This record gives sequence, C-alpha cells and structure tokens, in this order.
Amino acid sequence: MNTHHYRTLDIEVDGGKLRVAVWEPLNSTQLEGDPHVSDVVLIHGVTASHLAWPFVVDLLPGVRVIAPDLRGRGASNSLVGAAGMKAHASDLEATLDALHIDQALVVGHSMGGFVAVTFAHLHPDRVSRLVLVDGGLPLDVPVGMDTDEMVASILGPTAARLSMRFATTAEYFDFWRRHPAFTDAWTPELEAYLEYDLVADGSGSLRPATSYETTADDTVDMNAGNALSDAITQLAHPTRLLTVELGLQNEPPGLYAPEHLARVLQNLPAVQHERLKEFNHYTIVMSPGGAARVAAVVQQELSVQMDAAR
Repeated sequence: MNTHHYRTLDIEVDGGKLRVAVWEPLNSTQLEGDPHVSDVVLIHGVTASHLAWPFVVDLLPGVRVIAPDLRGRGASNSLVGAAGMKAHASDLEATLDALHIDQALVVGHSMGGFVAVTFAHLHPDRVSRLVLVDGGLPLDVPVGMDTDEMVASILGPTAARLSMRFATTAEYFDFWRRHPAFTDAWTPELEAYLEYDLVADGSGSLRPATSYETTADDTVDMNAGNALSDAITQLAHPTRLLTVELGLQNEPPGLYAPEHLARVLQNLPAVQHERLKEFNHYTIVMSPGGAARVAAVVQQELSVQMDAAR
C-alpha cells in the first residue's frame, strides 16, 4: 500500500541538524501549515529511528506524519551536546516550528512515549492528544541502581548490541534473524530499518548508529530525572496507553507487569489503557498486525479531536 509521499529534511537544532521524515498524504494537495490537515508526530524508541513507523504510516491515509530520528540516533547521530527528555522536547518544538505546524497529535513508542509526555508538559499548546505505546509511564526500576545496572535491567541485550561490530549488512541481518522478537515478523520493512541503522565505525566495520553513551544518558533521565516525573504528575492531555504482554526478548510480562502498571494508573485516572496479548515490544509497531492496532487508536483520537473542533 502506498498512501503517502515520503521525504526527509534536516532541521537546525541545538548542536547540529536533526533528520526528520515527513510522509505527505497522496490524496491531499494541502500545504504545510494548513489548519485542515491532520498532523501526527511519531516518536521512536531508545535505539530506533523514524523507519520503525512505515506500517503505522500506511494505515493513516489523509494524515501528514512527521517522525524524527531523535538526537543520537539514525541520521541524527552526529548531533553534539547532551540528550535527555528536555533536549528531545526542544528538538520536537523546533521540528514543528520548521514545518509551520501549530499543534499535532503525538504518538510515542517505548522511550518515545517518555519524550512525548515531556514534550506535552513543556509545550502544552503544541500537543492535542497523546498516544503512548508500551512506554511513557514509570517503569518498575529498583532504587539505587547505577547507570550500567539500570540500562542492563531495562534493555538487556539491546544495550549490549550497541558495542558490537559487523562486517556486512548481511551479518547484521543474521544477528536479528536470531532475535526472538522477530521470529515470525521478518519483513522487507524490517530489513530497510536495520540497514538504515548501520554506520561505519571508522575501522572498516559497521556498528549501530546509536551509541551506548546516548542510550545510557536517556535511560537514566527517563527513569530517574525530574523532567519525566514532573510531566507525569501534571499530565493534562487526553492520553491513550497501549501496553503489550511480551517484552524486548518476546518474554512475559513485558515492560509493564500488570501489578506495577495498576499501581501507576491508580494516580492517573485520565489515562485510558488497553493491554494487548499478541505482540511484543517491537512488533506492536514494527509488524502489520501491531501497527493496525496502533493506527486504529490514532484514528479514533483524530476523530475525537475533529469532533471537538467542530
């Protein structure tokens, strides 16, 4: 299915240029900034890129979709300066400014959910509604962990991969073919995502674009920093939350064990939550079936938004 015209642009932000993908709907001739265009911002996870989203985009016909490579990831991996939730939020503000978009519905997957919540708190007028996909609310992380322990506890082999080197793209594909999360979800779109993730390491090998240091900084900030705790305490935007029962290694109970999530949601009565059984942390966005569930929620929220604007 081809529902959009895809392009990328580089936007000036603090420390360099942020790579941003824009999918313009094929059935629309409206221009950037037109108030009648529905705009959705998609924010990827901690070691991902904008190419995590093609399945979701295809199911949003008539919608303009904007998805950055967060600083330190993908083609934004050469940005200098600290990361962290506030830095990502500032980058999103610069992105909307550059595209002349006043307000958008914001969707965040994994760490992208934490970025989305922080952005909504710091720039409330730029966000209409939030959709959080297996992220955005506090994780069950023991108090007192150092940086490496926290990263290993949350990300496990995902973090270890960042220090690995690969001779060829095919070798990287072989690594991922063995990954339990994608046993039944290997697609050409996944191959494109993985190939985009590789960059030269300067010594003849290939490495993932995201550095361990960037991942560590963001992981600590989203779990122990003040930006997120303040944002969640004052969460005011209509929010939908999707969680899944399988984690990064296709293992139960996923990032959010039911008992922990129930405790968190007790203090957030405005968050509408749905738990899905058949997907893991990756395939909820990076498979046709998972993307269909996410896109359906986004369409529902856009419909509510349009009704409220009438």
